[in-house]
Amino acid sequence: MAAANMKAVKLRIKSIQNTMQITKAMELVASSKLRKAKDRADAAKPYFRTLHDTLEDIAAGNSDFTSVYTRESENEKWCYVVIAGDRGLAGGYNSNLFKRFEQKAVGTDYSVLPIGKKTVDYFSRRGKTLITENYATVADVSISNCFEMAKMLCERYRKGEFGHIALCYTEFVSMMTQTADVSSLLPLSDFSVESKEARGTYRNLILYEPNAEEVFDAIVPEYLAGLIYGAIAESVASELAARRTAMEAATDNASEMIETLSLNYNRARQASITQEITEIVAGAEEL
Repeated sequence: MAAANMKAVKLRIKSIQNTMQITKAMELVASSKLRKAKDRADAAKPYFRTLHDTLEDIAAGNSDFTSVYTRESENEKWCYVVIAGDRGLAGGYNSNLFKRFEQKAVGTDYSVLPIGKKTVDYFSRRGKTLITENYATVADVSISNCFEMAKMLCERYRKGEFGHIALCYTEFVSMMTQTADVSSLLPLSDFSVESKEARGTYRNLILYEPNAEEVFDAIVPEYLAGLIYGAIAESVASELAARRTAMEAATDNASEMIETLSLNYNRARQASITQEITEIVAGAEEL
């Protein structure tokens, strides 16, 4: 019975060692990719920050400025751009994102532009309307794809298909902290007449051709593309950081389990040896 016990423990130790090799490898891969992803996220920020400042200057410098992108819509239909991962084994990365989304989207009529396989699977199972599945693999989404998405969203917004467009992604705060967030894309309330009056800034120092509104409307898709690309870069970095943390924890847990099982194995082995010695001594005394 003791021999069978020892064999089972030994097999269990071997199985956990194999699993630990996989989790350690995944941790190292995530760590090597994380720095590149973080650099890409940092490099994307100045682009749409510059576009934001440009839009703000146009809106602030024209007292009679109006745009379809800044006016509040009576249409209650929402469109959410949701960015999740392509794979699991990343701790609570995907589940936290979807939980945050459900909190914000409760009670609203919405369609989804999914980015990432997990997003497609999640909303397909729930029977939600998906605008397109062309961006189902977040790892393959390029900056040109972001411009395509932004142009499509702006066109549909102008046609009145959606009254609100929002972005749901995971913000990379630090190696240990990633925060799921939902932010509004359209309408651009920061550049509305009401917002401008609150700031009290009116400057007519720049002339735009053909006019300020057309220049503003031409920049908005570029601005949204920058926001979407930046959110994807942040999400990828967050996923890698979450996976690295999860795999590091899994490797540590596996190491602890191996130590415990090794201790149990040695105890069982010691008990088996003691039993054999006892039997030999008892047999010798009988002789």
